[in-house]
Amino acid sequence: MAFAAVIFDFGGVITSSPFEAFNRLEAERGLPQNFVRRINATNPDSNAWALFERAEIDAARFDALFAEEARAHGHELEGSAVLAVLAGAVRPAMIRALDQLAAAGYRLGCITNNVPTGHGAGMARSSDRADEMEQIFARFEHVIESSKAGVRKPDPRIYTMMCDHLGLAPAQCVYLDDLGINCKPAAALGMHAIKVTSGEQALTDLSAVLGLALG
Repeated sequence: MAFAAVIFDFGGVITSSPFEAFNRLEAERGLPQNFVRRINATNPDSNAWALFERAEIDAARFDALFAEEARAHGHELEGSAVLAVLAGAVRPAMIRALDQLAAAGYRLGCITNNVPTGHGAGMARSSDRADEMEQIFARFEHVIESSKAGVRKPDPRIYTMMCDHLGLAPAQCVYLDDLGINCKPAAALGMHAIKVTSGEQALTDLSAVLGLALG
């Protein structure tokens, strides 16, 4: 077996992309398309989003800081409205693939940038083991959450943390993420990185890499 582990991003890979939800919010508010993404791409290491994903500020402070950033970009949008749409819809084929991978002997990991409040794909985890998201997270041998680790993708340290926990070299791992900026450091470390544009494309590419029919 060329690879020993498959490591997944969560939001945008296991679930639908939060960017789709952001676009719906923007349309509802009469804002330019990808307005939220543009704000979050400005000062990406020190903006409200980055601070919140590292749990350096609370939800109330995020709400205020994000609103200031939106205003600086020429529009009104409170941070709480962005958080409200973060939940994400689960992709059933991806869940089937997790079970198929485990049955085939692959170890599974998850590295997710999330925020320390609320609940959903891009938000804090629940303590309820009957919760749908928690049942998915339970399939992974190890999960690293930015809001708990205090480090977020694309910082290379977060990928190294996963490899260290699994006791594997990066070259033994496949990594899937819907953001190219998060795939690049994984690839630079030696992982086989797959940029996810849809659930179907992700499974097609992963099946080809592993020589295993998934989905």
